[in-house]
Amino acid sequence: MEYRSLGRSGLIVSAFGLGTMQFGAGMNMGSLDQQATTDMVKFALDQGINFIDTADVYSRGQSETQLGVALSGIREEVVLASKFRLPMSDTNLNRSGATRVNILRGVESSLKRLQTDYLDLYQVHGWDSHTPLEETLSTLNDLVRQGMVRHIGLSNYLAWQAATALGIQERRGWEPFVTAQLYYSLVGRELEHGWIDLAKYSGLGILVWSPLAGGYLSAKYDGPEDAPEGTRFGEAGQFVPFDWDKGRPVLEALRQVAQRRGVTPAQVALKWTVSQPGISSVITAARSTERLGENIRSLDIQLTDEDRRELDQASHPGTPYPLWMVRQLDQAEDPRTRALEPELFESGNVWKDLRQGEQK
Repeated sequence: MEYRSLGRSGLIVSAFGLGTMQFGAGMNMGSLDQQATTDMVKFALDQGINFIDTADVYSRGQSETQLGVALSGIREEVVLASKFRLPMSDTNLNRSGATRVNILRGVESSLKRLQTDYLDLYQVHGWDSHTPLEETLSTLNDLVRQGMVRHIGLSNYLAWQAATALGIQERRGWEPFVTAQLYYSLVGRELEHGWIDLAKYSGLGILVWSPLAGGYLSAKYDGPEDAPEGTRFGEAGQFVPFDWDKGRPVLEALRQVAQRRGVTPAQVALKWTVSQPGISSVITAARSTERLGENIRSLDIQLTDEDRRELDQASHPGTPYPLWMVRQLDQAEDPRTRALEPELFESGNVWKDLRQGEQK
C-alpha cells in the first residue's frame, strides 16, 4: 500500500480508501449485511487501507451503523470520514441541507451510529444554494473547535464555489477545507479544466469517487444493455453521466494496455487515476474482498509512457476556452517560461494544438 498526506493536513491516508455505499440495504450498490461489512473492513485493514469514507445518507444511516459495529475496538486504527447535506427525511425539511441545525444534528447522529466521539474528516456532500455559505462554514469551524471533528472537506462543489469558501475561511480565520471529494475517471476528466489547478494552489487533497465510472471502466460491457445482472451498473444503472460513443475508444485503449500488462482493464483505469497529480486517495467501494484485493493490486502496475499516451489520446476531452488561452499566454508567450522550463519547448511549440484537445 502507498500512503499520502490528506491534503494540507497532517493526516496520512492510504492511496486507496474504502467506500461504504455498499453497506446496508437501500442503495442498489451491493446491500452487504453486517457480517459482510465486518469482513470487508477487516480485509481492507489487513491490506493496508487506513482511510474509510461513509455518509449519513448511505442507506439512511445503515451504512454508518454497520461500519460502527465493524470498527468496534479498532476505531483508532483508521482515518474515518463521513458526510452530510443530502436529505435524511422525506417529510422533515430541516433534515436536509448545510444549515447550522442540520449540521449539528447530523454530526451528533453520525457519531452515535459510528460509535465514536470524533470524526477525522467531516465533509459537506454538496453545495447548498438555500443556506448562507457563512452559516455552513462557521458551524463547521465550531465543530473543529469543539473537538467533534478534526478536519473538514467539501464534495461536489464547482471550482468557484470552493474558491469562494476558502476565501471566506481565510478572511475569518476559520478552519479551512483540506479535501475535495470529486468524481474523476478516464471518461470523466472535467476536473482537469480548473479544479486540479485550484486544488494544487490551495493545498486541497482530492479524494476520488467512482474511479471506474460506476463499473463501466471494468470494460466488461460496451453499452447499458450489456451490463450483466449482479453488477453495480446492472442494478443501479448509469450512476455518472458520460458519452457512450466517446467511451468506446477508452474501453479499447484499456483493453489493449491491460493485455500488454497482463492485468484487468479495471486495474489499469485505477492505476491511471491514482497516479494523477493532486490525488490524496481513490475511494473504491467493492462488493467482495476478492474485488477489493484486485483493486488494491493495481498499485503494482507499471504503466509505460506509451501506455499513458494511449490512454490520454483515447480519453482526453479537449481543452476548453479560456483554459487554452490562459496556458498559451502564461506559458508559450512568456519568455520567463522558455528560460526557466526549456523542456516544455524541446519538441517545438507544444501548445499549438491545445484548442484541438491534444494534451501536452
